[in-house]
Amino acid sequence: MEGGSRPYTKVLIANRGEIACRIIRACRELGLKSVAIHAANDRESLFVEMADQAVELKGGSLAETYLNIKQILEIAENTQAGAIHPGFGFLSERSDFANAVQSAGLVWIGPSAQAIESMGDKMTARRLMRKAGVPVIPGEEIDEVEEQAALAAIHEASQRVGLPLMLKASAGGGGKGMRMVDDFSEVRGAAMSARREALSAFGDGRVYVERMITSTRHIEIQILADSFGEVIHLCERECSVQRRHQKVLEEAPSPVVSENLRAQMGAAAVNAAKAVSYEGAGTVEFLVTPHGTFHFLEMNTRIQVEHPITECITGIDLVCEQLRIAAGLPLGREQSDIKVNGHAIEVRIYAEDANNGFLPATGPLAVWSPPTGPGIRLDSGVRQGDEVTPSYDPMLAKLVVHASDRKAAIRRMKSALSEFIILGTTTNIDFLQDLISHPAYRAGKTTTDFIETNWPNGWSNTQTSLEVIFTAAIAQTSGIHSKISI
Repeated sequence: MEGGSRPYTKVLIANRGEIACRIIRACRELGLKSVAIHAANDRESLFVEMADQAVELKGGSLAETYLNIKQILEIAENTQAGAIHPGFGFLSERSDFANAVQSAGLVWIGPSAQAIESMGDKMTARRLMRKAGVPVIPGEEIDEVEEQAALAAIHEASQRVGLPLMLKASAGGGGKGMRMVDDFSEVRGAAMSARREALSAFGDGRVYVERMITSTRHIEIQILADSFGEVIHLCERECSVQRRHQKVLEEAPSPVVSENLRAQMGAAAVNAAKAVSYEGAGTVEFLVTPHGTFHFLEMNTRIQVEHPITECITGIDLVCEQLRIAAGLPLGREQSDIKVNGHAIEVRIYAEDANNGFLPATGPLAVWSPPTGPGIRLDSGVRQGDEVTPSYDPMLAKLVVHASDRKAAIRRMKSALSEFIILGTTTNIDFLQDLISHPAYRAGKTTTDFIETNWPNGWSNTQTSLEVIFTAAIAQTSGIHSKISI
């Protein structure tokens, strides 16, 4: 990347699958060379084929391969890569990785290690946000580390915060180290359990107390910040449709956010980024009440899975912007330049059995026929003939539609899902069809408990596709598929 204060011409992608493919395409757009790293079971994967150069990682486990900082840096040196893009997941929000990359004299495509560390620790982030004037969920941070002192402090704080409340791990994420409490007699037991889980998962047992806010929406603001202190926001994404704290469907803009609320949340997100001298692409997540008040939830210091819907409505390539900003180039645009064009929806296509508690599914992609046409985008790292194994996350693709308005986008998504044919493994496409057709969703009445409320006993589809079973059997016996881990 020429013209900036930190030029580079080759990017090592410290990731795999769909996001690695996405980054490779952005590198091509900007005339940059790409280096893929891959485990042995990814040798025939699409992202390896797409990259200009590919190097196999030694070892078999995640710790030995995609999480092995030392080996990744050695490959960067050997391939003469000048920058490293971490994607999402894996090492993307590890401040020690960001530090190691920069200490090796390479360009880190992301925010500073200090920003990652500050936002990664939930109690630190809450304090920083309060100081920056960003609304936070009512609660109290607990600084005591020794167990008995911490348990006593948690009990006292819970009396002040009130019920219902949440106990959350300060170093937590993904629902780990988190407990809901609706009776004061449960506080001690829940705190002990949350602390143990947090210590096991994150090596940090600290837990804080937060008021449980019900019937909320999960709405996030995309920001871009350069190395010159300029920060803008790219409007909001509605991410309320979740299952077990994991997003299933996202859309932009939100069907309920007014221009006034958008301006308030956008300003809060910009202030949050400035509070940690943020640089690059980031997302500030908020919980929004039915009354329109909003509270800071967390900041994701990386590119988000759902970034394509923001790209659709703004026309801005967020991954290209990451690459430009990391090279030391200015944003080159102001807040007034950001306009919303139409409506975009993304659904995540998973290899999972929605009819059986959404258990991950495996098997060959004997037939992979995605929809095409105006306003349809597919971000994926798989192709026909690949094998879905339990080695990695079961997300196969992100199906994105863009249309003139929300009603048109819903129609387009419904049509696109009906045209998407995947045979050989079970997917969640039928569930997504039910979701996108639900009257409450179509009316924009979604909260974070939408799925649990509307399918309290789980989702079921009584239709059994003999065609899928038959095609899978043929694929298994004919040897038409390669062994590629997804």
